[in-house]
Amino acid sequence: MKGVRTTIPTLRCPSPSASLPLPMTPAEVAARGWDALDVVFVTGDAYVDHPSFAMALLGRVLEAEGFRVAILSQPDWHSCEPWRSFGRPRLCFAVSAGNMDSMLNHYTANRKVRNDDAYSPGAQIGRRPDRATLAYCQRAHEAYKGVTVIAGGVEASLRRLAHYDFWSDKVRRSILLDAKADLLVYGMGERPLMEIVKRLAAGQSVRDLRDIRGTAYRLGARETNDECKMMKDEFTSLEASGRSIHHPDTVLLPSYEEVATDKAAFAAMTQTIFRETNPYNARRLVQYHGREAVVINPPALPLTQEEIDRVYDLPFTRRPHPSYGRERIPAFEVVKDSIQIVRGCFGGCTFCSIAAHEGRIVQSRSERSILNEIGRMAEDSAFSGTISDLGGPTANMYQMNCSQPDMRDKCRRLSCLHPTICPLLATDHGPLLCLLDSARKQPGVKQTLVASGIRMDLARRSPEYIRQIARHHTGGLLKVAPEHIDPEVLRLMKKPAIEEFEAFTREFHRESAAAGKQQFLVPYFIAGHPGSDLPAMIELALYLKRHGLKPDKVQDFIPGPMDIAACMYHTGLDPLSGKTVYVPRGARERRLQRALLQYFKPEDYADVHEALTEAGRPDLIGDGPECLISSKPPKVIEKAKRSPRHPANQTPATGYRPHRKTKNR
Repeated sequence: MKGVRTTIPTLRCPSPSASLPLPMTPAEVAARGWDALDVVFVTGDAYVDHPSFAMALLGRVLEAEGFRVAILSQPDWHSCEPWRSFGRPRLCFAVSAGNMDSMLNHYTANRKVRNDDAYSPGAQIGRRPDRATLAYCQRAHEAYKGVTVIAGGVEASLRRLAHYDFWSDKVRRSILLDAKADLLVYGMGERPLMEIVKRLAAGQSVRDLRDIRGTAYRLGARETNDECKMMKDEFTSLEASGRSIHHPDTVLLPSYEEVATDKAAFAAMTQTIFRETNPYNARRLVQYHGREAVVINPPALPLTQEEIDRVYDLPFTRRPHPSYGRERIPAFEVVKDSIQIVRGCFGGCTFCSIAAHEGRIVQSRSERSILNEIGRMAEDSAFSGTISDLGGPTANMYQMNCSQPDMRDKCRRLSCLHPTICPLLATDHGPLLCLLDSARKQPGVKQTLVASGIRMDLARRSPEYIRQIARHHTGGLLKVAPEHIDPEVLRLMKKPAIEEFEAFTREFHRESAAAGKQQFLVPYFIAGHPGSDLPAMIELALYLKRHGLKPDKVQDFIPGPMDIAACMYHTGLDPLSGKTVYVPRGARERRLQRALLQYFKPEDYADVHEALTEAGRPDLIGDGPECLISSKPPKVIEKAKRSPRHPANQTPATGYRPHRKTKNR
């Protein structure tokens, strides 16, 4: 595209104040001698100056380029006054709901209010509103007429087009139209945000920035765009319900009105969106919403290794802002001693948002950059000596990518691993093994763990990797994600067959025993995923019993905006094949499926009994070796039914109440 930069500018030397966190108050701004700010980051998360937190990462990138940046963290959205606290930013407000979609942050899979917020000090709830991007953008416009507002982050990224919203159970418009942001950055933001800010500083208008990759913008009802009008007229004349009209550089998606009323059109839209995610061949997407249109430019190009090193080499304090004092921020506690070595994932799991946000091109840091970060951690007196995780979205994709760039540039495959591992994918674990060896030998490091999920089908291509993980990088438990056992469900998930899990389990246990260690795998399974009915979940429960697996935690499927599996949930169709998919929708069936994954818990007895009876499997109720539950309910069940805490004796929740004084519903 014309005017697109292909590299991130070389970051300047950090300023003398770079060892301090970015300012969060006007007093901190004044202490730096600044009379005005260039960019104010508005975020729904507590401000933690750690590279795992987006506002810190992007803020440091802009700071290194000489821009004056401040953080407006978790502002009170009931008025625009917090947005005025720093004065009008010279260039823009950069708005994000935080590291999570605010609706997922607030509500469980059962649409119940969560009792804590991992991204808030003290895990307090109520520090951000529902659909935080909308509120934050609107308050920014209210604070200063004509100010430039850039929306970004996971919430904006995954809601950039018409999307199914699980919490309201309807198709919602592009977030751009409701937030009225001037520009939306989707995906990882370093490259597009840097270009936006530098061009605004050079005097360009927001309208001049519509050529930037990784951005989306709105065409108002009064704007004219001959190409879009021509395509819209052609789309209408063809009466192509559920179809997308393709041009060399632009794809016209079915309109919002069509996908909101026609599930086949929604499925067709989803397929087209994911076919246009490869940054090397993706085309611009256009979707009409009434008389307006949303335009999605092709994704930003991945960062080179040199560029990603520059980002992670910036002087993060790796701590929460001092204003939080001793208040604990749970999300920080999880990652404070971790190091991200990769971003992106080419697995393409349909229930996962990583590919839609971070991209499916894996970007890896150099060993030098990673070891330097370890060295800085080891110099910190608070460092325990244990690196809690050396990983990323998937721990063992380091330095892996397509071996033939010319083929990569043409590829529209959604997964490099499913249905089989692509023969062009470089799967050498050698660079990762060298990195792990070097990391555990660094001064001050006692232990280097791998806590990110391991892709088992990849790991089995390197017996040495499994050996090293078992001997040196497992703290007794290793997380893996087989997700299910049913072949059809696994196909819909784009996950490998259960035999991969079984083979990996044997190899891991063999290597653990050879090292004189007793270690265990922690397998993750999903209940309620499209394609999974009660008979399939019963077979999964029997599998768990036969293999002696008792999952302490299980995942309830939540249809996230823009996920392929969310499309299946909403439409009952597989958007990639067009075939009908069984969908467990009601709260009751989802509850029964979850109970089957933990059939051994006394409190789940009644639900498991109900599920087995409904599925015509009374043979699994009794005292035989294959039975899942006894014919006699445990005594704890009768006692629990009389408790005021039992669901039958409680008043249902009425919705999210941000300012409630207790955690009781």
